[in-house]
This record gives sequence, C-alpha cells and structure tokens, in this order.
Amino acid sequence: MFIRIVMITAAIALALSGCKHSSKFRKAKRTAHPAAISSTTMAQPHQLRPSMAASHASWLTTAEAPQTPEQLYRLDSGDRLRVVVFGQENLSRTYSVDGSGFISMPLIGAVKAQASTTFELEDKIAAKLRSKYVKDPKVTVEVAVYRPFFILGEVRRPGQFPYVNGMTLQTAVAIAGGYTERAREKKFKLTRKTNGRSVTMQVSSSHLVQPGDTIYVKERLF
Repeated sequence: MFIRIVMITAAIALALSGCKHSSKFRKAKRTAHPAAISSTTMAQPHQLRPSMAASHASWLTTAEAPQTPEQLYRLDSGDRLRVVVFGQENLSRTYSVDGSGFISMPLIGAVKAQASTTFELEDKIAAKLRSKYVKDPKVTVEVAVYRPFFILGEVRRPGQFPYVNGMTLQTAVAIAGGYTERAREKKFKLTRKTNGRSVTMQVSSSHLVQPGDTIYVKERLF
C-alpha cells in the first residue's frame, strides 16, 4: 500500500513537471515570436533604404533646390556675358553674343553661345582651353545683361526695353508707359523663340516675360 502511494505521488509530480515545462516552452515561444516578427519587419526597410533614400534625396533636390534662371535660360544674340577663367586675367571679361550667336575670346576665338545654358557654355570654353592652352581650366559664365524684350501695339511707348528679371506682362506694359485708351487689357499675343523656332501664344497679364520676347497688346473691338 505504501509503495502504491509513493508511485502515485511520483506520477503526479512528473505530470506537474511536464505541464510546467510545456507552459514555459509556450511562454518562451510567445515571447520569441514577436521578436522574430519585429526582426523580419525591420529587415525589410533596411533592405529598401537605399532606394528610399535616393527617392527622398530626389524630392529634396526638387523641393529645396529649385533651378536657377541660369539652368533654364538659353542664351541668344544680344545677351552680355561675364566670363571668368581663374588664373587667366586676359580672358576674364564681359563678352556680347553677336548676331550669329557666338562670343569671341582671345586665344580660342569664336565659341557658340546661342541655345546653350551658361553651364553648357562653361564646358565649351573649358574644352577649347584644355585642348591647347590651359591644363585644367576653371571657367564660370554669368549673364551680365539679358537681351531686351519688345512690346508693340496699344501701349503709349512701344519699342525695345531692357529686360527685368521676374517681370510679367503687366510689368512690361508699365515699362512701356501703360495702355492706350483702345487697348485690350486682359489678353495679349506673345512671340517667343524656342529651340530656334518662333512660337506665338495667347497669354494673360500675369504671364512671365523672358528676354527676347515680343509682346503685342491688342486693340479693343469696341
């Protein structure tokens, strides 16, 4: 009888020990499982981070570093350019873009500026200097004076005027002395040279003017 009681007690103790071990295992599994999920989840952004960073950097470049006028503006006849070649005082001066679209510089002669941005012209000048005269030329080009704009039609002083950076059609009319009594004040005709072609469009008074534009202020019908 005593032996039977001992055996039953031992069996109960063993069963309780197994349950406790099983409970600890389940608890450990539950604890480990979120960590495993967290580890997997965190690994995915880490793998995608380079492309995400590139996209974010691209957005910042667009949002925080807008293009300057020099990056957008295409040079043409009538522009005056300030060219600086570091260490070459005889080359650093102001040049006018002639009727053929070229500037003429000492040593390297004619360089085509028409239809180029200032940065593209820098590269052209540097390439010519590098080929014969200067080992590692450092060149900067800025627009010293933009080519003029033209305004015709129903304004008090039609003609050619110096371009003012950021000007609108309304500003251009003011520079030309204002409207005549017969002017149509809401719609204008603007002709702009783009990629070597003249394009004419109907625009409003808030439209931005660019150097070389020709504005025509229409007459009212009544």
